[in-house]
Amino acid sequence: MPGRPLSNSTSGAHRAIFFDLDGTLVDTALDMVGVLQSLQQDRGMQPVTYELGRSQVSNGAIGLLRLGFPGVDGAEQEALRLEYLERYAPRVCERSTLFGGLEALLQQLDDASVPWGIVTNKPAHLTNALVEKLDLAHRSACTISGDTLEVRKPHPEPLLHACRITGVRPDESIYIGDSPRDIEAGLAAGMGTIAAAYGYVASGDDPESWGAHQIAANVEELAQIVLKAVNLDVS
Repeated sequence: MPGRPLSNSTSGAHRAIFFDLDGTLVDTALDMVGVLQSLQQDRGMQPVTYELGRSQVSNGAIGLLRLGFPGVDGAEQEALRLEYLERYAPRVCERSTLFGGLEALLQQLDDASVPWGIVTNKPAHLTNALVEKLDLAHRSACTISGDTLEVRKPHPEPLLHACRITGVRPDESIYIGDSPRDIEAGLAAGMGTIAAAYGYVASGDDPESWGAHQIAANVEELAQIVLKAVNLDVS
C-alpha cells in the first residue's frame, strides 16, 4: 500500500530487514490459541473461538490470558501465565509455520546477501526453540527476544541492538510488525516501518492509524515493498 518513504537514508537501498515473529514472520496462532483453549477446558470453561484468540496472539501469553480469563489478575494471573508457558513450550512448533510466501522472500534476501533478523517480545527459550524447529536460526542475522535486554518493544533499544549486531544503521533498516508497539518501536529507532496488516490485528484496530511508512495487506504486497526497498528486481 502506498505510503511515506521508508526512511531518510541517503545511501540508496536499505541494507537490512527485521521482522517481528508472531503474526508477522511466523503463524503461531494454532499452537498458542490451542494452549489457551486447553487451560480453559481443564477449568470447565467454554473455550474462546480460534478466530477471537488469534486476534490476541501478538499480545503474547498475557494478552491471551486476559481474553480467556477476564478479571483475573495478580498472583492468580501469574500462576496462569507460568502454567501457560509450561504447556506451550513442548508444542511451540507443532502447527506453527512461516506465513505462506515468506520463505520465498527470505530466500531472495539470502541469495542477495541482504541480512534479515528477528526482534520479538517472545521469551528467548520459546523464540529459540521455534526458530530452530523452523530451520531459521542459522539464516537470521540476529534474533532478539523479549528478555534479551532489560527493555522490550515498544522501547526502541531491541531494534537498535539488532542494528548494532548486524552492522547497519537504523535508517538503512526496515522493521515489519503486526501491532502498534512494533511500529512505535521502529519509528523511535529511526527505522523504516511496515505494518503487517495480514497478521494478528485485533478487531477494531486499524493499522492505518499506527503511523507506519507502509502497510502490507498480504505477504505478496509485503514482498513487493521489501524487494523494492533493497533494490532487488520485483518484476
